[in-house]
Amino acid sequence: MIPRYSRPEMAAIWSPESKFQIWFEIEAHACDAQAELGVIPKEAAKEVWEKGAFEVARIDAIEREIHHDVIAFLTNLAEHIGPAARFVHQGMTSSDVLDTCFNVQLVRATDILLADMDRLLEVLHRRALEHKNDICIGRSHAIHAEPTTFGLKLAQAYAEFDRCKTRLQAARAEIATCAISGAVGTFANIDPAVEEHVAKALGLEIEPVSTQVIPRDRHAMYFSVLAVVASSIERLATEIRHLQRSEVLEAEEYFAEGQKGSSAMPHKRNPVLTENLTGLARLIRSAAMPALENVALWHERDISHSSVERGIAPDATVTLDFALNRLTGVIDKLTVYPENMKTNLERLGGLVFSGRVLLALTQAGVSREDAYEYVQRNAMPVWRGEGEFLTLLKADAEVTAALTDPELEAMFDLGYHTKHVDTIFARVFG
Repeated sequence: MIPRYSRPEMAAIWSPESKFQIWFEIEAHACDAQAELGVIPKEAAKEVWEKGAFEVARIDAIEREIHHDVIAFLTNLAEHIGPAARFVHQGMTSSDVLDTCFNVQLVRATDILLADMDRLLEVLHRRALEHKNDICIGRSHAIHAEPTTFGLKLAQAYAEFDRCKTRLQAARAEIATCAISGAVGTFANIDPAVEEHVAKALGLEIEPVSTQVIPRDRHAMYFSVLAVVASSIERLATEIRHLQRSEVLEAEEYFAEGQKGSSAMPHKRNPVLTENLTGLARLIRSAAMPALENVALWHERDISHSSVERGIAPDATVTLDFALNRLTGVIDKLTVYPENMKTNLERLGGLVFSGRVLLALTQAGVSREDAYEYVQRNAMPVWRGEGEFLTLLKADAEVTAALTDPELEAMFDLGYHTKHVDTIFARVFG
């Protein structure tokens, strides 16, 4: 997590101040529940809320001496609360605080990511409608295939990120659990009602079986979802990078007044934002594998997962937040060149209509094998720059034996390829 790729709101969730504040609230809510059960005096629970305070520097200093972060926090808390502090953490274990806090942080982070996703979807929707009927060449294997529209490219991205949003919502639900179950998760020293109270106060669900730690299959699913979102970001970023190539130039990142593209070549306008997004996607995906490996802990609990999560959780959520916002900005200001799309579409002399000619020949009674041969033998010279596809077809006796010149000319109609754009848009946007 570095400032260059961090936004303040998301970074703040992972600050020591935020973490210790959540720890305090967990302990204080637990005291309230214990007081209601008659386990501790109600006045003591009140004092925890009124006097409870902490200092990050002091906690760090204590931890350097005792080598235990939760005890260091409780010690500093007791310095403020006084005698009533003996009732704090009654029947609890460190994982009750650590795991519940961790999930609170992930839930808050996911709420930011979902808001990010909504903004990205809004921009994709707007730009898709704007370019709904701008015809461009579709490519397979990076080679000209058949016509499509730039709006359909963006509609596909919208549909993909809409699925990502659904996955993020599921990941939020998966991670939004609370465990206040004590040593090895048996509730031997604490009533399950305390867990229920804390969970409700923090907007979480109770963890059915916590075994002292919240099971890490939940976290494995969560970080795997972040990885999928990152891959979707990379997919759209890669498309833009290809479209910005000098010999293509159908779309490009906005190039601001005064912006510089190269220290050596003043003419350069590089796709630096989408290249950056490709790199950030790799970082986010790198969190998925260690999260999966964290699932297998020893018996009821070990801490092999702890060091991993201290790194991947802030890094992955902060980086994804930044990446989603960067991608939104790229799409919002993306410069689109419909005229270049038209030029590129016509570059192969009509070859993009070969598939329709093939089908027309089969409809006219020619076997598929023969039809393919007729079309291909007329297509190959066009690849070499030796004529126009339609002209060559009209000069082929076996082709014209099946299709008249007007019938062939009708095959070269762009509208044929865009006739269902409205249907697809209705499916995507409703």
